[in-house]
Amino acid sequence: MSRSEVRLSPIARLWSLLNQPTHSYRPATTVFLDLNVDRIADEMKLASLGKERGSQNRPASDAQTMDDVEHLIVERIEAHKQDSHTVYLDHLHTYDERVIALSFEERFAIIQQAAPEAVGDFEAEATMGRDELFTFRRRLNESEMEREAFRKRHGLQRPARLASPGKIILKIGLLAILFVIEVVVNAGFLAKANAGGYIGAAIQAATFAALNILASFLWGLVLIRPIFHRNYLLKIVGALFFVAYLAYAGALNLTLAHLREMPPTLDAEVGQDVLHRLLTAPFDLTDINSLVFISIGLVFSLVAMADGLTFFDPYIGYAGLERRWIDAIQQFTDLKAELIERLRDIREDSTEVMNAAARDLSVRRSEYDSILQSRGRLSQRFNQHQNQIEQAGRALLGIYREANRKARSTSAPTYFDKPFTTERIIYAGGEPDTSARERLRQMIEETQELLKEQIEAINEAFDRAMRSYREIDQMLPEDKRG
Repeated sequence: MSRSEVRLSPIARLWSLLNQPTHSYRPATTVFLDLNVDRIADEMKLASLGKERGSQNRPASDAQTMDDVEHLIVERIEAHKQDSHTVYLDHLHTYDERVIALSFEERFAIIQQAAPEAVGDFEAEATMGRDELFTFRRRLNESEMEREAFRKRHGLQRPARLASPGKIILKIGLLAILFVIEVVVNAGFLAKANAGGYIGAAIQAATFAALNILASFLWGLVLIRPIFHRNYLLKIVGALFFVAYLAYAGALNLTLAHLREMPPTLDAEVGQDVLHRLLTAPFDLTDINSLVFISIGLVFSLVAMADGLTFFDPYIGYAGLERRWIDAIQQFTDLKAELIERLRDIREDSTEVMNAAARDLSVRRSEYDSILQSRGRLSQRFNQHQNQIEQAGRALLGIYREANRKARSTSAPTYFDKPFTTERIIYAGGEPDTSARERLRQMIEETQELLKEQIEAINEAFDRAMRSYREIDQMLPEDKRG
């Protein structure tokens, strides 16, 4: 062996170092890495060892077993095969864990238990709603009977005139406008007869406006309303109060007229003077404006009284009864709409969840098939990899033996010509049988069919609930005149 063959130059050694791969495997993206025969041969110096041992005629020509170098090659090959087997088992374990993570059995059990329970819960919710709705419908029926009895007893054919919020605001606004106008008008008329000037007159005007407008409103709202009642005694009472109101309004506005014609004075006996004139000469007015003053006051008083009279329904007790009946209708209608919407939401949520469960089973079945296919491909790749390992072992032994043959002076051992073989590793667990896949497919189809049936059951339960709600109206029908 020459010196140049034993030791490389520094540049060659550096270049050889830079060109060395990072490991003894060929670059690949597969699970199992193929052995790099050239790299291993260089690391083990098989060519030089074969040449060296061949020059020594080792192993002997009659040798029947491999020498130390060949055993090292076989050990290297077997070690790599065991490492690949470990990788193979790890991937199989990963696939098995993915199959377990699909948890088909758990899903089957939950669906088979929860789906019928969802239908039962829906029917229970519908039953509770029906009981609650029945209570409100009975209350509405009682309110209808009370209303119709009242209408029949008092001979009423019209609906009650209810004061809406807009109507109330309008009437109160009218009272406020009348009050302001009368204060302004009265203050202008009374300013001439008031020693306090316009301010004193405004105070007097506000007092008389309150008596004229607000009091008239209360006369119409409370005291005169019985005049519309069917009871003759109440009609007489209302008529008497109406006459009393006219006397009150006339006296009040006549008092204002006399007060206007009083000369301004600081004497505190103005009220007595006005009273004396009312008692002795009530209609003795000297100014035509006083008559206008009385007319304006009476008109405002009558408008305020009519406003009070029509603020609610003129017939006493009818508006409140009508309002209670309308409230009962609204409560029943709102509750019915709420119950239907609640059942509709439950039905939609249950249907969505069950459809999602059916889709989930289909997705998991596809994933299961994909896992089995990947698992089968992994087994094929491992078998092919074992073939590559065997080929790599033959190549490594061939490099050593070829170098050994060329350097020998005697014939090579006969086992050199025998091809190298390795024992194949067979996975003891085996592959899933087709019957298991068929059973799983059948279970998925049965479970999906169960979900479909439960969706139909919920829809039928919803229809039954709607019919039961309508039956409540048939059990407690509304009055034909209602």
